[in-house]
Amino acid sequence: MFPRETYESRRNTLMSRFDGGLLLLLGNGESPMNYADNCYPFRQDSTFLYYFGLDQPDLAAVMDVNAGSTVLFGDELTIDDIVWMGDLPSLASRAEKVGVPDTRPRATLAEILGRAVTAGRAVHFLPPYRAQTKLQLQDLLALTPEEVSREASETFIKAVVDQRAHKSDEEVAEIEQAVATSVAMHEAAIRMVRPGMTEMAIAAEMERMALVAGGRIAFPVIATINGQTLHNHAHGNTLSEGDLFLLDTGAETAMGYAGDLTSTFPVGPRFTERQRAIQEIVLAACDTAVSALAPGVPNREVHFTACRTIFEGMKALGIMRGDTEEALAAGAHAMVMPHGIGHMMGLDVHDMENLGEAYVGYGGEARSTQFGLKSLRLARPLEHGFVVTIEPGVYFIPQLMDLWRAEGRHTSFIDYDELDKWRDFGGTRNEEDYLVTADGARRLGPRKPQTVNEIEGLKD
Repeated sequence: MFPRETYESRRNTLMSRFDGGLLLLLGNGESPMNYADNCYPFRQDSTFLYYFGLDQPDLAAVMDVNAGSTVLFGDELTIDDIVWMGDLPSLASRAEKVGVPDTRPRATLAEILGRAVTAGRAVHFLPPYRAQTKLQLQDLLALTPEEVSREASETFIKAVVDQRAHKSDEEVAEIEQAVATSVAMHEAAIRMVRPGMTEMAIAAEMERMALVAGGRIAFPVIATINGQTLHNHAHGNTLSEGDLFLLDTGAETAMGYAGDLTSTFPVGPRFTERQRAIQEIVLAACDTAVSALAPGVPNREVHFTACRTIFEGMKALGIMRGDTEEALAAGAHAMVMPHGIGHMMGLDVHDMENLGEAYVGYGGEARSTQFGLKSLRLARPLEHGFVVTIEPGVYFIPQLMDLWRAEGRHTSFIDYDELDKWRDFGGTRNEEDYLVTADGARRLGPRKPQTVNEIEGLKD
């Protein structure tokens, strides 16, 4: 955990955004996989972690804005809990470490909230992303399911987003620790891949390294020879000479902060000529995107900076043609780059996505419905303290190629005969993590091997 003063300051800043009422935060509970006693690994709610730092299940907190006080709710362990799961310090001693002097049994939460509702006091809560939390809110506040969805507090959401979006120095240090572990994971994968291995072997090693570092995987591992599938979590293929391998994985620290990197590299010792060409286009797009990062620059423009480089690269290969700016406006580039340039990162790998991308990534501006651009998670102007990913890619998706060709879409910008020659290529992506600084941006963590020479050098 951070020092208690960090959590006290965060809560005081949050409460200063409100004129009155109660702020309710429900921590996560255990989540069974297939029966009650066989649970997924516990992961605390990230906003609860941000304000309280306590990583145990079944906790809740209420901040009373009018009184300027905070109560932490939870139950002490029974002897059965201790026998099966081990002991923990008392709730009061854990709460004291994060500056909360008032702790009460979980059963008293309903009474306190009930009195507030009866008195007509506002009870602010965040939108739930787990069914269990939604049911708890229904019971605690006497709401219907529709009311729980409708009455989540926009003021609360905006206040949390404003705080969590700007990373403190101590948060940046945690993220850099996560990124450093993630870089080591990627270097290990580049060294170990060879023909005859399975995708599962690589994925397993990534999870092992994250655990050995004291944390866990920040999100399910993408380790695949089918890089054209953007979120491919299947690991059933055996690697062959000539395959291109895409690895998208990152570690999470014990405190919950994430790293998120993607590398693409050959299974054999060297890139083929075509693989080298696409790798260099993607790396050039990374460089141009990073050079555009700065406070006040809309991330939408960073996205288009990368897409412009990719389209020009496709033109050089004869796959695309025509005026680049017209093609970008029409969305023709999304044939090979159908996702956004990146996203916020912090206590969540897609930071605060549960609070709604309309607040996190768009700040109230309208989101595009255009294919490709609609998948841009972060479009708003960047600010000092934001941590963002930069992850352009080039993908040859046969089903998308066939659909657009059949529809006659973007024929002035796409040479479908040339494009068809690449239908078995797969996909390439490169991703690193950056802190937006007062005058630009800096890479977080050590540099990940990514150029053709750097990757081939690791495989010698």
